[in-house]
Amino acid sequence: MVPRPRWLEVEHTGLDGVRTVTVFTDAMARLVCHEVDHLYGALYTARMSEGIQPISVTEYKGTGTTWTYLS
Repeated sequence: MVPRPRWLEVEHTGLDGVRTVTVFTDAMARLVCHEVDHLYGALYTARMSEGIQPISVTEYKGTGTTWTYLS
């Protein structure tokens, strides 16, 4: 589990040169943070909480659950 914000505001420039601000929430905010990390060369393991160890794909397979967010 990697801590990520539930709300993210991203300023970006479109192909037409116009700057736009887009707000992402919940799962999309998590995904965008993950992808922005890649732009900076960071892997998810760099964001893991201290003391948490990654598990192998084989061990993880089939254990996924839907993200839930407390209000």
